[in-house]
Parts: sequence; C-alpha cells; structure tokens
Amino acid sequence: MSDSLRLSVPDLADTEQATGFFRVADAAIDVDGYDPFNEQARLDVHSGRRTPIVATVWSEAEHSRPIGAAIVGRGELDLVIDPLFRGKGYGSVALRGLLATARGNLTAWSHGDHPAARVLADHHGFLPVRRLLQLRSGPLSASADATGRASHARHRDGVTIEPFRDGDEDEWVELNARIFESHPEQGRLTVDDLRARQAEPWYEAKDFLIARDQHGRIVGYDWVKAEPDAVDGEIYVLGVDPAHPGRGTGRALLLAGLERLAERGRTTATVSIEADDSSAVRLYHQLGFTEHTVDVQYRRRIDSDGAFSTH
Repeated sequence: MSDSLRLSVPDLADTEQATGFFRVADAAIDVDGYDPFNEQARLDVHSGRRTPIVATVWSEAEHSRPIGAAIVGRGELDLVIDPLFRGKGYGSVALRGLLATARGNLTAWSHGDHPAARVLADHHGFLPVRRLLQLRSGPLSASADATGRASHARHRDGVTIEPFRDGDEDEWVELNARIFESHPEQGRLTVDDLRARQAEPWYEAKDFLIARDQHGRIVGYDWVKAEPDAVDGEIYVLGVDPAHPGRGTGRALLLAGLERLAERGRTTATVSIEADDSSAVRLYHQLGFTEHTVDVQYRRRIDSDGAFSTH
C-alpha cells in the first residue's frame, strides 16, 4: 500500500469540501480540548482574506481522506493534523509543502503549546516570540441585587458602565487601536471586523460593557462572550484608555463583566492575556483566576538574502 499527501485549496462554498476541511479541526478539538484555529483565523478564511488548505492522503484502501487543514495568508500560518494521523510524519511533510510557496516572515500559533508543534517549529526555523496565557476563574455568582446593575453602574470619578450603543463603532475602533497598538491581531480591527463579530450568533449588546467618562467619551470596555450551551463564559476583550490609567476602571469593568456572565448563567469564566502583561496577570490572579493552558506564537524570519534568521 502506498500513501501520498496532497495539498489543495478547498471550495468552502461546497458543502462536502467544507465539511472535510473543518472535520479535521473538529477532531483536534475533541482530542486536544481546544480549537486549532482561533476566531480571527476562522473569520479570515470565511471572508476570503486568508486561504484554506486541505492536506489529503490518498491510499489504495481508502482512496482520499482529509487528514490536515491549514489557513494561510497575511503573514500567518495555522496548521493542524487529524489526531488519528499524528506521529506519521504528515505534519512535517505538510508544513514543508506550505513553506515552499510562503514568502517573507511568517507567524504561527501553537494552541495549547503542543509538544509536536515545538518539534516542527524548531526543525523548520521558527522561534517562539509570544506566550498567551489562558486563565480560568473560580465559580461565578451573581449578586442578589445584580439585576441590571452591570448595565448601568456608576464608578468613581464619574465613569459609567453601560452596554454598547449603536453609533459607538468608530469611537470604539479608534480607542481599541490605541489600547492595542502593539498587538498584531486585536489592534488592527476595523469597523467591518467589529460588525462581523456583532453578526455572530453569540453576540448580545448587553454583554458589551462600555465605560464612559463624565463627558460621555469611551474610556474602556469589557466585552464578554456567553456562547449558547457553553458552561464557561469568556472575557472576550478588555481594555482601558492609556490616557485614563490608575483609577480602578479596569478592575470595575472586569467585575461588571464577571457579574454579567453570572447573570447569563455561566459558572466560570476564561480569558486570554499576554504572559508578559504583568499588571493584567496580577489583577486576574487577585480575582481568583488560575492558569489553564498556554498558547505559543512562533515566527519564521527571513533575511534579505532569503536565508532563515534565528534572531
């Protein structure tokens, strides 16, 4: 019996091809416990901003079967191999094929800091450059008088916490870009990206908490996510205006977000934060969050002469 690995671009508008592509990711979720493609990667591939690649094995016994899936483009690479086919060298073959047509510097995520990803990264010239901590809270509980309080809460210094309103889009995007200026994913969100997320089934305006100063300007936000049928809620993104520091607004927003998730029936909350953001890590630890898992981002740097760089 002879096997061969083939890389191709599936047509996600075709139900059968889309099912084969996403079945690989679903199999990985079942075994690993986390999604190999983050939300931005999925939005990018559905919008056409990045390209899906399916790795298919052909054998005389089974004909063809998708055993790997990748999302490439915009200087990013995501790759997953079906757990049933791991340990057979398919990951290395698929990555080598993907890199053969890649140009310039590349980043790639290893969700859960998978040991096989470390081996592949080292072998193919990728170095770890970021660590993203996945934290989980203790049990959540809504206060007895909490109904509606997270929607309209008065904080000190005249800051009010209330739900996102129609018309906030441009101001929020501008503030988000300033807060996450050095963040390669969150900081580049556009109004269209925001609206795409608001069109998702899980979105509810009351889960998008906005902090306004006494003049009505947005100075921070805590966007929480309570997906249908999920036990865990998520602190989706939390940020405070860099020009509005040291006033306890971030803590107030976080507490309001946790209260909101409890009202929505979630028993615990998760959050992803940069491992080197010591102040945020300290705040979450103070409020009972503990480390659950770690995501690692790798980068392959290409020098001007086309050679790999290790610095």
